[in-house]
Amino acid sequence: MDKLKFLTAGVPLKAGNKGYEAGFAILDEMGLDGLELEFVRGVRISDKSRIAVSSANKVITAHAPFYVNLNAREEDKVEASVQRIIETAQTAEELGGYSITFHAAYYLDMDKEIVYNKVKEQIKIITEALSQNGNRIWIRPETTGKATQWGDLDEIVRLSKEFETVLPCVDFSHLHARYNGISNTYDEFCEIFEKIGKELGDTALNNFHAHIAGIEYGPKGEKKHLNLEESDFNYKDLLKAFKKFGIKGAVVCESPNIEEDAKLLKEYYLSL
Repeated sequence: MDKLKFLTAGVPLKAGNKGYEAGFAILDEMGLDGLELEFVRGVRISDKSRIAVSSANKVITAHAPFYVNLNAREEDKVEASVQRIIETAQTAEELGGYSITFHAAYYLDMDKEIVYNKVKEQIKIITEALSQNGNRIWIRPETTGKATQWGDLDEIVRLSKEFETVLPCVDFSHLHARYNGISNTYDEFCEIFEKIGKELGDTALNNFHAHIAGIEYGPKGEKKHLNLEESDFNYKDLLKAFKKFGIKGAVVCESPNIEEDAKLLKEYYLSL
């Protein structure tokens, strides 16, 4: 990607129930760059919506359904999770998508190395299935907001080194919540970019996928998303770090007021 783009997590709220076409018109009015398709309960999108998304000339990412756990104890749940990720990737690529993301797994009180290897095994199945069909979209496990969820930064960077089409989706708010308030200073943000650049190279820094939101958290991690100005999340220093490292890619705003905070992020970034 040629620069940093700012997206909403789903159709802008101002569109109401008018769908993607109205949503893209609002993005144009607000100077925003695209949106993330939110496949919450299943990978479903109408023919009318497909036409609107594929013809929008906007950056498109997608979030797989939340019913994903590549470490489920039941094999049928693992297989269903794999299929949901594959379907998300195939649909997003058909619509001109740039990248997809998902919450990969829960530890379920298992040894972290065992869980890592099980996630790796399923990602191998996913990437091979997509490759056989000619799909080349980025597949991105997301950093997660609770210690019970697989997906700290080290795990996701490690996994990304194993597969050509896998890179991280860094949810900076989740990292802040996961560790009950750290990962919230300029130096800490720079350390994240330095780690990714060192371990995964310029490709990762030039093809970034990030989530940002205000967030409420406690000792067990994430509780809920908040608007940026109602949270202690230090988005200004994060955007300064984005600027310092010349990051290119997609920044998806997941605040409850998605388009307003996406605009806030973009305007502050452009002011630097």
